[in-house]
Formats: sequence, structure tokens, C-alpha cells
Amino acid sequence: MRQVWNDLLFAHWPVPPEVMRPLIPPQLDLDTFEGSAWVGVVPFHMSGVRLRAFTPVPYTHAFSELNVRTYVTFGGRPGVYFFSLDAASPPAVWAARNFFHLPYFNARMPFTVEGDTVTYSSTRTHRHAPPAHLEATYGPTAPVFQAQPGSIEDWLTARYCLYTTDKREKVYRGEIHHRPWPLQPARAIFTENSMAGAAGISLPDQEPLLYFARRLDVLIWPLQTVG
Repeated sequence: MRQVWNDLLFAHWPVPPEVMRPLIPPQLDLDTFEGSAWVGVVPFHMSGVRLRAFTPVPYTHAFSELNVRTYVTFGGRPGVYFFSLDAASPPAVWAARNFFHLPYFNARMPFTVEGDTVTYSSTRTHRHAPPAHLEATYGPTAPVFQAQPGSIEDWLTARYCLYTTDKREKVYRGEIHHRPWPLQPARAIFTENSMAGAAGISLPDQEPLLYFARRLDVLIWPLQTVG
């Protein structure tokens, strides 16, 4: 599958490993940086979504998405574990829940982009799902930089696969290919943010690490059973 990720914000908070560990499947190892686990709230807009060699399908090729994530390893390989993925495309949500074993939720997600300012809103509308809401304004504050190996920026973003599990506790890996993130330092104002709380995570009372990315072209492969 091909996708383009646009106007993306990485907002990350440190969380004690002993708090995060019970929230992820026992088959996965929690990944930490300098003793802390990290939870990310990541809003963006997808475009150009299509299966390789196919033309885009109406109502599924462009939509907003907002994920809540942490970082894990399996067999020593680092990746992303998602607590939730809210999306403004019911067909995409249905497909992801049924074929990718991912916790996608329907949401109403208006956003605007004016120059370097993104105004983003998300209200979960999925039936029988925990309520979750985000109201944020964000944008870049400095030029693009390259994350250096060993830095927190590289550790948070250089993740080229995702992990998920099914009801039978099988572990799946989804390969993700893209160039290094074109990161920029960012600013953000959150007037409401209950996304992590809906997953049972209490964010610390401190400013998050913030990075912005204008655009990234991505290739995603089908899930493979790894455990």
C-alpha cells in the first residue's frame, strides 16, 4: 500500500515503564529511552492512499488520522505499538479492524492548514468505544533537521515496522518503508486532549516533546505472522 502523510505532529510524553508495561501485550517487549517509556499522540492527514498497482478508491484515499502509540521490540527489532487509531474514513476503519488487527475507530476530524498553522480537531464517534477528543493548533518553528543516531528524535521516529496481536495472541509485524523523517521543531497548543486517557494512560503534567513533518511518502506491506 502507498500512502502520503501530511502536516504531522509528533507529541510525546515520558511514562514510567512500570505504568506502561501492563498496557501492552505480554508477547512484546517494552522499549525505553534512558529509562523512560514514551507515549505519542500523533495527528496528521493521509492522502494518496491506495493499494499498489491500483487506482485510489473514493472515500478511502484521503482522510485524517490520529494515533496513540508507544514503542516496543519483538525478537530485538524495534517497532510501534498502537493503542488507538482514529480515522475519518469508515471504509478504512472497517478494513483495518478486520484485516490488519489494528484498533481503528471512526471519528469526526475537521482540520485546516493556513501557512504554517494546522488547526486540528478529532471527536471519536465509534459505537461502544471509549470517548476521546482532541483540539489542537500546531506548526513548525524552525527549519528541517536530520535526527542523529542515538538521539531521542531518532529513537522516537526511526521505526520501520508496527506490531499488533489478535484474539489468539498471535503477533503480527507490518513492514513500513520511508525515507528518514524531515523533522522540524514544533509548537502546539492543546485545548483538549483525552486521547491517551481513553487508552488508560495518564499523561504527566509537563510539556511534551514536539516535532513536525510536512510530508512523507510511505510504503506499507501486509502483516506477517512473527510469533
